Amino acid sequence: MAKQAITLFLEEWLRNISGCSSNVNSTNSSSSSARAIIQAWAELRDSLQNQSFQPHHLQSLKTLLNSQTSLHVADPQAKIVLSILSSPHISLPNESYPLFLRLLYIWVRKSFKPSNDLIDSAVEVLSHLFNAQFDSRKSPLLFSEGVLLLGAFAFVPSLSEGSKTVCLDMLCRLLEEEYRLIGSPGEHISDVLAGIGYALSSSVNVHYVRILDSLLGIWGKEGGPCGSITHGLMILHLIEWVLSSLINIRCFEKINVFAHEALETSKANYVPFAIVMAAAGLLRVVNRTKMNGLGFDTVSKLRGSAEDRIESFARDIISRNGVTNADNDPTCSLLLQCISLALARSGLVSSCAPLLMCLASALLNEIFPLRHLYAKVLDFPHRNSARLGHDEVKKHLESVLFKEAGAITSVFCNQYVSVDVESKGVVENLIWDYCQDIYLGHRQVALMLRGKENELLGDTEKIAESAFLMVVLFALAITKHKFNSKSTQETQWDVSVHILVSFSCLEYFRRIRLPEYMDTIRGVVASVQGNESACVSFVESMPSYMDMTNGTNFSLSQKLEYVWSNDGVQTARILFYLRVIPTCIEHVPCLTLRKVVAPTMFLYMGHPNGKVARASHSMFVAFMSSGKDLDQDERVSLKEQLVFYYMQRSLLGYPAITPFEGMASGVAALVRHLPAGSPAIFYCIHSLVEKGSRLCGEIFAQEADLLRNRQGDSDACKKILELLLRLISLVDIQVLPNLMRLLAQLIVRLPKDSQNMVLNELYSQVAESDDVTRKPTLVSWLQSLSYLCAQATSESSTPKGVQKEVNMTSAHSTGSLSLTRLNARL
Repeated sequence: MAKQAITLFLEEWLRNISGCSSNVNSTNSSSSSARAIIQAWAELRDSLQNQSFQPHHLQSLKTLLNSQTSLHVADPQAKIVLSILSSPHISLPNESYPLFLRLLYIWVRKSFKPSNDLIDSAVEVLSHLFNAQFDSRKSPLLFSEGVLLLGAFAFVPSLSEGSKTVCLDMLCRLLEEEYRLIGSPGEHISDVLAGIGYALSSSVNVHYVRILDSLLGIWGKEGGPCGSITHGLMILHLIEWVLSSLINIRCFEKINVFAHEALETSKANYVPFAIVMAAAGLLRVVNRTKMNGLGFDTVSKLRGSAEDRIESFARDIISRNGVTNADNDPTCSLLLQCISLALARSGLVSSCAPLLMCLASALLNEIFPLRHLYAKVLDFPHRNSARLGHDEVKKHLESVLFKEAGAITSVFCNQYVSVDVESKGVVENLIWDYCQDIYLGHRQVALMLRGKENELLGDTEKIAESAFLMVVLFALAITKHKFNSKSTQETQWDVSVHILVSFSCLEYFRRIRLPEYMDTIRGVVASVQGNESACVSFVESMPSYMDMTNGTNFSLSQKLEYVWSNDGVQTARILFYLRVIPTCIEHVPCLTLRKVVAPTMFLYMGHPNGKVARASHSMFVAFMSSGKDLDQDERVSLKEQLVFYYMQRSLLGYPAITPFEGMASGVAALVRHLPAGSPAIFYCIHSLVEKGSRLCGEIFAQEADLLRNRQGDSDACKKILELLLRLISLVDIQVLPNLMRLLAQLIVRLPKDSQNMVLNELYSQVAESDDVTRKPTLVSWLQSLSYLCAQATSESSTPKGVQKEVNMTSAHSTGSLSLTRLNARL
């Protein structure tokens, strides 16, 4: 809350709180020394005594103003300034007048009790300056300094009403007749607004409505300043400061006049964005001040007037421009920005559909204007204007509107909870469509800019990251409201699917751990898990295989360069699906698994990113583990069919791409969950042994030692061996003999040291086994295998002979296994 006691220079406070850092009158970063200040005043006294003003005197003025924050101007010094200004014998350069007025402003604002006689003299000097001499000296800077000083004089409590009236009369005439001097850029607008604020806070009522007319109507006059979001914020906080000052001096009549003129009466010359921000200033005061002296009814009436005024403009925007502002009307854009900031800064505001719609439009089109930026970026090759586009993105990132995105999102979510169901649905669909558009747009932009305009791409992604946070907070608000209310299950399922799809579209921009994100995910996944239709709807929302591999929706030139594994935006989205689908795969029908899930799963098993590939293997594990009912023949059949391609796809990319941990978990899952004796399990074991034999054969072609070479393919071979050894305790009894035979054929080909290593591992594994069914067979097989390994290293042994003994050993093991099984049954 603005407080008069600590706001010495209102214009500086307005600039700071509105995010405007540049102004011609802002304090110089290098203040003058005390000696320089003393010398400057001495030179001004000399100027008065000599009745001459030279260039070095102008420099003395600038020296003084370099220390505005620390400079104190006493009454004697103010008298020097007034004497110089009123001397008929001193010819002053036009550049000096604004500087002299600034010294007087410092004097009147910093003096505890400035001399009323001196102020009366100053008013006479100003009257002469702005009446008789202004035309020859007029400039934007002199105009703004004059308005500022006249307002500050009128704000002095001890000044006579007559002098205040003269000041306000001159101020009104300046604003009404010379407003064009403000100019379109509005470089001095903070000074003008501060002067208006001082004048509105004066203890006299004269010209109050005229000043208010200038404040709210000057923006629409021909040749007047163009409105901007910065100017709107200045108006908001100016009204906050003014009304706080009026409350302090218990001038409640002016507060009622303000409410009647600005909020309850429609004046054609008042500009909408200024009225909205003025109404927000009143709401800010009502929400943050006890309003001592005003009754509850009065406060309620003021609040109602302000809220109704903002709502009327919001309703008008929606009726004329719709929610999307398809025509990109600048006036509509400014009003949307002002409404969103007004609601964010004013505090508690009653909910209504028009406000919710305007906030949605502002968030999607003004605060996170990604669709607009993408359209510009994609047009760069034709216009060669990437630098201009980057400047626009940089400017937006630094804007106060973007910095207030979090506060605006909070208001948006609060508004959503309390509006009607129809409006909720409209806004939800806007958000879901926006997420889809951002996904499609950023894929193309990333492909076009990466490696060429990385800085532009990075800055664009900063906007998208904030948009992702907005969507997460909105989704959390939806789940809290609909999952804890009387909403039907169908509604909850539909919302859950939309949230999951939208999150998948923006997953690329999730760069931080966000508790709100995890809470929302847990809630919607739990909802989807209980319904097959919702599961299918979510799964089928995944991009098709053709879209993923061909760059659908891209331009022809982009398609020619498209490589699916380099598409980071798409990869992030698919990774989201790979993580979420396993949680509900039990309810996904086989037809959907076959047509939608399997192609994507196998495609991304070959992704070079290990995290993505592991997620694909985890998907396969979840699928193999699903379907506990014994009568699900179709699912079992699909599992067996997919195993053949799974092993081909996994081993083809191993070890370069396929992560061993992922493949090992997939193999373990398939041998556990396929029916006993399934041909798919035999194929899996055969493929693993064949791959291991090929890797080991390549490595040890020249009798390299496995133990001395643990990198590259040697390590991959070692892992294959470890997996095969692990399968000994996992495969069913029908498959075990085949596994033992193939494993023995592989082991006997290894060098002596490697054989010993494997045999030691087998000894340990069999010794620790508690499986009374297969342990006797394994003991016998291991003894025979040890003998064969010893024979394989002797010079008299031949490969054919060893192979024959291996086969005979397998046959013997099979017979022993059958006998053991029979004994176990007995």
